[in-house]
This record gives sequence, structure tokens and C-alpha cells, in this order.
Amino acid sequence: MKIGVLALQGAFEEHIKMLSQLNAESIELRQLKDLQQDLDGIIIPGGESTVISKLLDDLNMREALLNKINNENLPVFGTCAGLIMMSQNTEDPKAVPLGLMECTAKRNAYGRQLGSFSTTAEFDGVGSIPMVFIRAPYIKEASENVDILSTVDGKIVAARQGRFLATAFHPELTDNTCVHKYFLDMIAENKQ
Repeated sequence: MKIGVLALQGAFEEHIKMLSQLNAESIELRQLKDLQQDLDGIIIPGGESTVISKLLDDLNMREALLNKINNENLPVFGTCAGLIMMSQNTEDPKAVPLGLMECTAKRNAYGRQLGSFSTTAEFDGVGSIPMVFIRAPYIKEASENVDILSTVDGKIVAARQGRFLATAFHPELTDNTCVHKYFLDMIAENKQ
């Protein structure tokens, strides 16, 4: 299994380490030509959504990334800023989303860096897992097509819509591989 990890900015190295622990091959997606490789899935890491959005456009990667995801029916997993990028609406004109999931993301929902925190909460189909929130968003609203996988303090922090998975937290910053394993299982399902 080969996973492309968008490596324009943010915590992409941590995702690569998680995938390695699960014996999944990964490749950094840094420029347009990287999207020509055969992939089984894509991870959009946390970081700064406005920067990721701008770099996708500056490097002419946005349309090619969307075409690859849609034409090849690829599963996608986004964490934190990745959740923002996967949503249909961000309520912020500087973070232009990819529109993969029928939801609205609230950026910096927990405030600035001082609003960062860790907790343990239930993740549907996985159990209780550690969650690290850093200047995190949450899903403000979601269509009926979106399955809510986890909430913290009444806020949606993990969701799935078909082959798309998004978390407001950073599972790659813990030593728990359950969410990445969940994504790899989604990829296996998608291939059937």
C-alpha cells in the first residue's frame, strides 16, 4: 500500500513515521510531478490551512490533486488543517478548501496556541484514544451524508464521508496508530 502525504507544510513527517510503523509505504507530495505516481490514498496533514491553500495554488497542484483524488477514487485522510482543506466551507477566504466533504470547518476554533490541549475520547469503531489539539478546528456543521466518529465537549472532531476521513486533532503526534490503521482499513475496503 502506497500513501501520498502532502508535504508542502506542517506535520507530514509524523504521518510518514506512523505509516512506517504500520508497514505502509509513503511518498512525499511536494510538487506537481509527484502526483503522477500510483497511490492508494492521500494524507493532508495539519499545519496552516491558509499556507497549504496558497502553496497548492502557487505550485499548480490544486487541480491535479483534485483530479487524482476524483479520477482514481482515492481515499483521503486530513488532520487539523487537513480537515479544513477537505471541507466544503471554511468561512475564511484565505483558506480555499478542496470541497471533498459536505461540512463546514471552523478554523482556530479553540483559540490561539494557548488554546491547545490533549484529551482522551471515544472514536467510533476504534475505542478510546488520545487526541492532541493544536490551534484546532472543529466541524461546525455537516450534512446527513457525513458520519460523526467523535465529539469532544459537544464539538465534532472526527468524521467520515465515504472514502474521506477527517480529524480536528493530530493522531500522528501520539504513539497510538489506531486512526492511521482505520484509514488503511478504509483504503482496503475501497479497493474491494
